[in-house]
Amino acid sequence: MRPSRSAEDSTQNPPPGPPAQRQPSEVRRSAGASRVPKRDSYQPLRAQWDPVAGDDRSREPRRPRPVRDVRKQSRLGKFVATYGWRAYVVPVLVVVTALVLWDAVGSVGGGSVGDDDGSGTVEQSPLGADRIVAEAPLADGEFPPDLASGALPEGGPFTARGAQRWRVLPGTTERVGAEAARTLTYTIEVEDGVDTAGYGGDDAFAVMVDRTLADPRSWIGNPDFGFRRIDVGTPDFRVSLTSQMTIREGCGYQIRLEGSCFNASLGRVLLNEARWVRGAVAFQGDIGSYRQYLINHEVGHALGFAQHERCAAPDGLAPIMMQQTFGTANDDIARLDPGGVVPADGMGCRFNPWPYPRA
Repeated sequence: MRPSRSAEDSTQNPPPGPPAQRQPSEVRRSAGASRVPKRDSYQPLRAQWDPVAGDDRSREPRRPRPVRDVRKQSRLGKFVATYGWRAYVVPVLVVVTALVLWDAVGSVGGGSVGDDDGSGTVEQSPLGADRIVAEAPLADGEFPPDLASGALPEGGPFTARGAQRWRVLPGTTERVGAEAARTLTYTIEVEDGVDTAGYGGDDAFAVMVDRTLADPRSWIGNPDFGFRRIDVGTPDFRVSLTSQMTIREGCGYQIRLEGSCFNASLGRVLLNEARWVRGAVAFQGDIGSYRQYLINHEVGHALGFAQHERCAAPDGLAPIMMQQTFGTANDDIARLDPGGVVPADGMGCRFNPWPYPRA
């Protein structure tokens, strides 16, 4: 039996015999100093210093790669390279979202012109103040003298909140207005949930709208305007009887009183059912004249008359674009909207439902 050796003995006195019988490390040591010994570790994840040169470190080192004239990638380029097609979609979505939000602010809760927005500038009626000279219709009752101007009077019931959907009432009319006038089409609609039975039903509401717009004292007194009612297709505007809370959402509620408006985003003349039922203090209980005013005033906004008017002639007829729902005296409107378009100058007018009372 061959005596055992320590590890140190094996290293200093290698055993005799041909190199093929020696261990791999011993063969490498006998090759001379010109060879760099390999490590005995063959870990698969350990990379060689020069994978191309292999173990022969005497080989001429590889030539360095030429420096290329490559521009540094910008932040935008990195963003596009990272996100691909999404880099183009994201800005488009941002713009679309902004437009939708802007449109949303301009539809429900904004973008309307009417009795409760308190906006506009003071200037003469675009139709001419000299056209408003006829006597006002006689009132058939009076409200309590202590009832503030603009307050909703006591009266019949109305719908607080509808479904915010409108049904088109069936019916059409012949064209009315001057031959050369542009014909504007309209529909008559009632919000779902609004019960019109207490004031004659849907037909009574439609008849009032049709007859008001066909009256020569209405907007067809201007040779530029003609009207025709339709019940199929897309009209130029929609005359819509609407519940109290839908009005507040569609017209705004900056002045805390019941109003009406034309909402351009919806293409709707929104008539407040609460006012349709109970009227306004300034009209002294003449509900018929008030309903004619309500139609003509808000349709006026739909025709493009965005400005509100002030009383300009003492004890004269109020301009149709004056906010007569809130009052026919400048002081009354100024109290509701201090610093607004109507000055507190002591001027007062009589109520008037028509753009062209003398027509």
